[in-house]
Amino acid sequence: MTSDTRTEVADLLDGARTRTDAVLARWANRLRLEVPGVEGEAIAYALESPGKRVRPALVHAAWRACKGLGKESSVASIGAAVEVVHTYSLVHDDLPCMDDDDQRRGRPTVHRRFGTAAATRAGYALVAVAAEVLSEGADRADLGPEGLSRMARVLFSSSGLHGMVGGQWCDLEAERRQLTLDSLRSVHAAKTGALIQASCLLGGILAGAPKEWMTGLRAFGADIGLAFQVADDVLDATGTSAELGKTAGRDATLGKSTYVSLLGATGAAREAERLVTQAEAHLAPLGALARPLTLLGRYIAQRRS
Repeated sequence: MTSDTRTEVADLLDGARTRTDAVLARWANRLRLEVPGVEGEAIAYALESPGKRVRPALVHAAWRACKGLGKESSVASIGAAVEVVHTYSLVHDDLPCMDDDDQRRGRPTVHRRFGTAAATRAGYALVAVAAEVLSEGADRADLGPEGLSRMARVLFSSSGLHGMVGGQWCDLEAERRQLTLDSLRSVHAAKTGALIQASCLLGGILAGAPKEWMTGLRAFGADIGLAFQVADDVLDATGTSAELGKTAGRDATLGKSTYVSLLGATGAAREAERLVTQAEAHLAPLGALARPLTLLGRYIAQRRS
């Protein structure tokens, strides 16, 4: 990326972070008061966790690419709903019965700070919080019951048994086993890719995109979702804990099949680039309006943290 391009990407992510963090902070403050005891503190702590906000940035970029107009506050809430689902997944992913990690985004994981029981309950509660935040965004956009239902199907199917949760399940089952490349792609298309794909689709739905554009967003999101996981595998194998904000080298410790273990670090990096190039071709119907999406796709494949 050129320096100008990096500045564009930084602006996209900064904007998404500002919008998303404002929504998450409001909900964290509310839930800290509404939910008594350690569980309320654990939920708020999880919501206030810092992050790059790539998924909300994709929601906003897809909305803009599909000529979404007005009511930007609704885009912020929809993006925040996706981030809440992602946050729930991280809280549970870090638990002792899963990856048993001590650090996430440069802070102690929720179970290390508040205990395993509170972190488990907080994770479950965040699923319901995501539904409330999504409903808030749909109301602000005047989508009506049908629009909210369509968005809810996209978000929660992508994060359920046929998406993120099912993919995580398969990922745990695959520990200490050698997967084929096709099997690995299948696991990560669900575990990581589905929610990233959903981010793109939600932006399109919010903008009222026609079927052809939604088809392009679906295919783009699928490829970018896999590219995200490939890049994650490379970073886990080559980065430091300080760079990543979480414990580096966990994949090898847990005996997971990764793109790096199958393709090598160089081969995996090439695979990420291939997926991004393939993804960009799906956005041809959107023309120049797709630029923010393509920039985010390139960032996803080339990021260093």
